[in-house]
Amino acid sequence: MTVSGNEPYLVCSGLFKIYKVADLEVVALRGLELSVQRGEVIAVVGASGSGKSTMLNILAGYDTPSAGTVHVGRFDLLQMTNKEVVEYRRQEVGFVWQETSRNLFPYLTAYENVELPMLLTGVPAKVRKQRSNELLDLVGLGHRHAHRPAQLSGGEQQRVAIAVALANRPPLLLADEPTGELDDETAADVLALLNNVNTELGTTIVIVTHDPAISSSVGRAIAIRDGKTSTETTRSVSFERKIGGEAGEVEEYLLVDSSGSIQIPREILDELSIRRRVRVGISDGKVTLESGE
Repeated sequence: MTVSGNEPYLVCSGLFKIYKVADLEVVALRGLELSVQRGEVIAVVGASGSGKSTMLNILAGYDTPSAGTVHVGRFDLLQMTNKEVVEYRRQEVGFVWQETSRNLFPYLTAYENVELPMLLTGVPAKVRKQRSNELLDLVGLGHRHAHRPAQLSGGEQQRVAIAVALANRPPLLLADEPTGELDDETAADVLALLNNVNTELGTTIVIVTHDPAISSSVGRAIAIRDGKTSTETTRSVSFERKIGGEAGEVEEYLLVDSSGSIQIPREILDELSIRRRVRVGISDGKVTLESGE
């Protein structure tokens, strides 16, 4: 999918999230910043507890940040009324959980699961039928429309889940470890499907993942560390390249936030014997770091 336009579609700035657990405060996000263009596919990676799932829940409208700003399209996620939250979840964003059982109602068929979001938004029956059949064909399961989740494999359930998430034509698709419970071959099929969704529908896709096959198959992968975006890896090829193919030219950058902060990898600090204090200078057009202790 070719990304067009200069204005970012999704912007997080200075995002903080603090949870209160008993008498303790847990800081999940510490000034996180993120910018995504419309039609782009990115992967967000990070260790457990880094804050990536918290970020995804905020973008999905399931959680609210403690501070900062979040804009997705025309929506300001910190200023939405209850009515706007419902509209945002139904129209602007689709969500795919890692656990396939959370995505689908077990007593509904694949067709009925896909139809349900449109039924809730008042889409006419004829349009619902056409859209449901189109989406099931798109994910390669038109022949399984009458099957319930228990009659489908894990990969098939995840394909139906993607169709459900796309039912109301959301411009944004969020996926939380979409291949986490799948074998390698099935995971590759789901990745190929996401590529097809992006190409055919122009959907902006943000994937939270531990899977290196995903993070190396997108044009841009963002790493989160300690609640902040820390590094960005770009590739000279897009998500449209064949899954599992050559990664192309890879560049890795540290990210500077709006306050000028940067997370320097520990191995660099150790090599320079930098601990609490550092001198920053400019030499021959380059930034230099020197231990202040």
